[in-house]
Amino acid sequence: MLNLIDHAPESPGTPLLIAHGLFGSGRNWGVIAKRLSDTRRVIAVDMRNHGLSPREKTNSYTDMAGDLAEVIDHIGAPVDVLGHSMGGKAAMALALARPELVRRLVVADIAPVDYTHSQMEYITAMRGVDLEGITRRSEAAEQLGALGVEPALQSFFTQSLDLSEKRWLLNLDALEANMPDIMSFPDLDSRFDGQTLFLTGGTSHYVTSEHRPKIRSLFPEAHFAKIPDTGHWLHAEKPRDFEAAVRTFLTMDFEGSA
Repeated sequence: MLNLIDHAPESPGTPLLIAHGLFGSGRNWGVIAKRLSDTRRVIAVDMRNHGLSPREKTNSYTDMAGDLAEVIDHIGAPVDVLGHSMGGKAAMALALARPELVRRLVVADIAPVDYTHSQMEYITAMRGVDLEGITRRSEAAEQLGALGVEPALQSFFTQSLDLSEKRWLLNLDALEANMPDIMSFPDLDSRFDGQTLFLTGGTSHYVTSEHRPKIRSLFPEAHFAKIPDTGHWLHAEKPRDFEAAVRTFLTMDFEGSA
């Protein structure tokens, strides 16, 4: 099973499961998860081939949805699910395949579509860091910067660096081999009728008006909101605004529904 970071496990509220994006980990969500756990149990996972979760040969959304379903079966359904980027696609795949497990869904800055870009340049940069020669994360960040990685992502990537073992907590080989799957979205002949929030960055281009017909065909109860002056990493750029939007949506009364 995936590695779990469990906040407020005894809380009686509907649990919230958080699925991070590519190159991330559950610990990236520590501050937001802890704040949201004031009224509910919050579980942040390391996705497969990330953090302390199992290393696998595949990284498809069908596989990742199955991983999340296993976690929910373990903690008890239904739960609310929040996913960012790759984690957002995995959360959508879960809701479409196993709708009985999901009460409400929050998808952060991603759409259920194929993307044409790749993230291979970041794998190349991480492989280019001289891990044996570093003693601090700042040294790895400096090397990433010299390899063209922007400052915000330098800090983000080095959170997945195990300094004592001189290794990345990322299965870079598997992520590289599965990059086409990660950039795609499975063709699922189903829909999720639960309340769904597509929360995007105001300056991000990952979710556009052209994506809305596809979104509504799969998620007919979709709602859309933007956080101004933020990009794809909206939860890191404006964590308080992000937290407030998620909290409001998860507690909102939709025409008398819970």
